Parts: sequence; structure tokens; C-alpha cells
Amino acid sequence: MLVDVFPLFGLTISTPRLELRLPREEELADLADLAGQGVHRPGERPFLTPWTDGTHADRARFVLRSHWHALAGWEPEAWQLSLGVFHDGRPLGIVTLHARDFAVTREVTTWSWLGLDHHGFGYGTEARTALLTLAFDHLGATDAVSEVFQDNIASQSVSRKLGYEHDGTSIGARDGEALVSDRLRLTVARWRDRDHLAVTVTGLDRCRSAFGL
Repeated sequence: MLVDVFPLFGLTISTPRLELRLPREEELADLADLAGQGVHRPGERPFLTPWTDGTHADRARFVLRSHWHALAGWEPEAWQLSLGVFHDGRPLGIVTLHARDFAVTREVTTWSWLGLDHHGFGYGTEARTALLTLAFDHLGATDAVSEVFQDNIASQSVSRKLGYEHDGTSIGARDGEALVSDRLRLTVARWRDRDHLAVTVTGLDRCRSAFGL
């Protein structure tokens, strides 16, 4: 079975409404199609990734290539876990947990996207909470960081709601223009000082070595 060769396919994170796990091939195709339909409104650019550029097929292929590249390049010293977000079996988007030298730094980075039709229902906050629960409560992370454009109000709101604090700025290029991003940090102390929804993580024990633990 696939999970015997690559145990990460047995890792599942469950919340009251959502299930996060590595998508199988047909599910990945559905997620790619969802991204192709749009992850934000036309005319906006909340991410460095130019999601509104190119065709539906271009955007879908980008999701496929990115996902396969992350799995193919997985190393305990540098990994990127991109989990499909599902509600009653229906794909909503992808959330990602990334780290380098995690066994030493204990720091993770998160990012995500949801299909445009699934915005505004609290799924993004719930999925990020699930991902942070894995990081802090099960992998032993001490810090989670995120970089967000200052005009990305939705992502800023989710981060602040979860307890992230301002940790400086960085400069990125978007459409040929230099723009400031806020660097946000959530410490394990602030994480544990707040109430969170119930999250269940299964299948992690066989995966610990993959995370460098």
C-alpha cells in the first residue's frame, strides 16, 4: 500500500468540520481544477503567486507541479507538507506547513489558499488552526511565522485572530512594484494561552522521522 512506502499518506488532521490530508491523484486533480477557477476575486493580488494570470489550465497545472515537486523533494531537513482541505469529502483548498532544519530551529511557516466560492465561512481559520495544532502540539514547534501583504486583509485578520504578532517587515515584488509585507510570528506560549477548537491528529507516529524527529 502507498502508506507503507510513504507514511505521510496516512496522516490526517480532523476538526469539527474539516479533514486535512494528502490528496490522492484524482482529488489532487479536483483541487487543481478548483484553483483554476480562482482563489481570489479578479483584479486583486493578495499573494505573490499570480493566481489570475494565464488560463484555467495554466493555474491547474501549477498546483499539480507544485504538489508533486514538494513530495518528490521531501527531506527531513527540508520539507513542505501541503494538505488538501476537505468538507464532507468536497475539496476546498490547500494548506501548507513548511520548515528547514526543523529539528534544530523548531520554526514553521504556513500558507494556504481556498477556492473563491469557499471564502467567508471560517474554513481558512479552522484549517490554519488544524495545521498549527499539528505543529505546536504534536511536532514540538516553538514558533510559526507568516508573511502577508499589508493589503491582504483576510489573511491579516486570520493571523491576528490566532494570536500572531508583528515581527518586522519584508519587501517583495508584485507586478513590477516593490511592496511591503508584514512578517507575523506566533509563539508556542501565545498559542497555549488561547482557546482553540477541538483537533484530532492521527497517523503521525509513523511519520516522525520524515519531519526530522
